[in-house]
Amino acid sequence: MSTSHTLFTIDGPTATLTFSRPEARNAMTWAMYDALVEACERVDADPAVRVFVLCGVDDGAFVAGTDIRQFQDLRTREDALAYETRLDRVISRLERVAKPTIARVNGVAVGGGCVIAMACDLRICGPGARFGVPVARTLGNCLSAANCSRLLDLVGPARLKDLMFTARLLDAQEALAAGLATQVVDAEALDRTVADTASRIASNAPLTITATKEMVRRLQTHRRGAADAGDDLVVACYTSQDFRGAVAAFMEKRTPVWTGK
Repeated sequence: MSTSHTLFTIDGPTATLTFSRPEARNAMTWAMYDALVEACERVDADPAVRVFVLCGVDDGAFVAGTDIRQFQDLRTREDALAYETRLDRVISRLERVAKPTIARVNGVAVGGGCVIAMACDLRICGPGARFGVPVARTLGNCLSAANCSRLLDLVGPARLKDLMFTARLLDAQEALAAGLATQVVDAEALDRTVADTASRIASNAPLTITATKEMVRRLQTHRRGAADAGDDLVVACYTSQDFRGAVAAFMEKRTPVWTGK
């Protein structure tokens, strides 16, 4: 499924979904999230596809989160849980793709973009890659329990708290050291490295790869606890005065004022 802001292509054993909304640094609309789910379905339904690559249309961004305009009408407990449930459903579908997934990252992968990259099996990065979930600076919301667990699996509790508390972004080399990036290469070698990695994976035993991927996913999922483990925290953040004020501040291009209410 290609849309005005996504492009799905297949070249031999490799399928690619390109996020193409450069004017907004590929910030995700619901149509783009739906296209991601549809791409996952197509990849799993096609036995000729062995690897699935996700990338931004250029090196300005991988994905700069969810389009904040979609938060303007979020007010109630039900709104908050519906948003996180819908996002979790998309990310879970990406995580459950039976074929290996590679995020090709150069530029920002922040907020929802960082979560999409985390749900991929590998993150091959250029020198301009930056990762983070800076919501303590931008919106005052929080990660769902499932997405917090995904980040925890990759970077550990101390670094997760550092990232979330300070709202800073990791550059490519720090992301590599932290476990967020799988590999960092020079910009001119990025596309070739992604292609070579996909080709190498595609040449190996698909049942071994699928079994390994699914085994890891099951073990990680087992450690995550109940899906609603963080619902009270999600609701507290999304229904706060701070969150509503931060959305308004973003739309008006000004700095939010935090009150803790």
